Amino acid sequence: MNYLQGTVDVMILKILSEGSSHGFGISKSIRERSEGAFQLEDAALYQALHRMESKGWLESEWGLSENNRRAKFYQMTSAGRQQLTIETRSWHRYAVAVFKVLDLRLETGQ
Repeated sequence: MNYLQGTVDVMILKILSEGSSHGFGISKSIRERSEGAFQLEDAALYQALHRMESKGWLESEWGLSENNRRAKFYQMTSAGRQQLTIETRSWHRYAVAVFKVLDLRLETGQ
């Protein structure tokens, strides 16, 4: 599936708003929550993580994953929390406008 610009960032920020995670965990959470609709390719995921880290939205440190493998864990910074708020509001306005054009109700998906 092709993603609109910014979709990956806001999904990653949302996942990390609930606690730190490594790349595989982030990808798995997005896939599960979207019921398989979003399956991030590793390259897209790690490009987004590096970009967000360089913007100061994320910090990272090395640790051990659930299966004792070395993994880089990402966590959101206060700047990342602010960005999530901005992005969430923007996406909500966008979704409401699209649903209006499609003559659908956002709350029920009908």
